[in-house]
Amino acid sequence: MVKKFLVTAVVVCMIAGCGTMDVFERTVFFPKHEWPGSEKPSFYFQVEDTAARYHIFVVFRHEDAYHFNNLWLNIITRAPGDTAVTQQVDIKLADNTRGWLGTGMDDVYDHRTRITQSPVKLRKGAYTFTLQQTMREDPLQSVLNAGIRVEKVQP
Repeated sequence: MVKKFLVTAVVVCMIAGCGTMDVFERTVFFPKHEWPGSEKPSFYFQVEDTAARYHIFVVFRHEDAYHFNNLWLNIITRAPGDTAVTQQVDIKLADNTRGWLGTGMDDVYDHRTRITQSPVKLRKGAYTFTLQQTMREDPLQSVLNAGIRVEKVQP
């Protein structure tokens, strides 16, 4: 009887935890472990909750053999009803005292870097985020994934 109760309680908790999706994250995989400057992955995100505020992140995964301690990106954002806006960002991946700043396992490092300084309100509709690497090395070597993450800020 106790086992049935525990199993039922666990199932109910799991179902209750399956509410609305508060996080969107998509990445592209670079099968040759290189990111050509001509390859500009795009990510589509649909906003329904206009009362919420959001943080936007760049997601980047690379090997230890990556040649730089940063990543220059153009992030092209197209909001509903607007023209595209390009933002150039310099994402710091390492420093001389601590090494790689992301989380690592073996020789692979993950970075999740927020590109919004404070939570932003988004309009209802479809958003498109396009990433373009603008590093001096082309193609950019030792790159595994790049993407976008949008998190709803909890009140």
